[in-house]
Amino acid sequence: MPESRPNVAATADVDPRATIGAGTRIWHLAQVREDARVGADCIVGRGAYIGPGVVVGDRCKIQNHALVYEPAVLEDGAFVGPAVVFTNDYYPRAVNPDGSLKSADDWHAVGVTVRTGASIGARSVCVAPVTIGRWALVAAGSVVTKDVPDFALVAGVPARRIRWVGRAGAPLERDGGDDWVCPTTGERYVERDGVLRLAQ
Repeated sequence: MPESRPNVAATADVDPRATIGAGTRIWHLAQVREDARVGADCIVGRGAYIGPGVVVGDRCKIQNHALVYEPAVLEDGAFVGPAVVFTNDYYPRAVNPDGSLKSADDWHAVGVTVRTGASIGARSVCVAPVTIGRWALVAAGSVVTKDVPDFALVAGVPARRIRWVGRAGAPLERDGGDDWVCPTTGERYVERDGVLRLAQ
């Protein structure tokens, strides 16, 4: 079967230097900047922004009006909810101390990394540089200021871990000692020294 082509809405602004994978859909008024790489079978929602050089893996969803500023990296299967913001500047200023307008040469961009399968809830802000661990879940409206462990559910301002979640996204249930189980899939997990892993 031939590989499907990207489906880009007529009102989307996709720079010709961007790379868009097969089967990816880019909706109305979205903008994908130069040298961005969006993988296969992704969805980029209405009004979303993907900055220059941003890397998006396969089967990712970037929902309406999310702002993914460079140099963000999203691994396969990442979910970015509506109106999420990824920052990229330690000390944001419009002007230098002498009053001159800042240019790209006047700052060093820092990025947000979202690992495989992780999800960022609606209207969350991820303050770079942070890494959201594999299959982690950031609750809607959170402000993430430090790295999020694999399988962690974080919430609040600033975001803190409140539960563990499995690959299905459901909160895990304790099953004695350091063992956890997913009520949806039955997958089992083991916690050691504050780190959660799939059981072997």
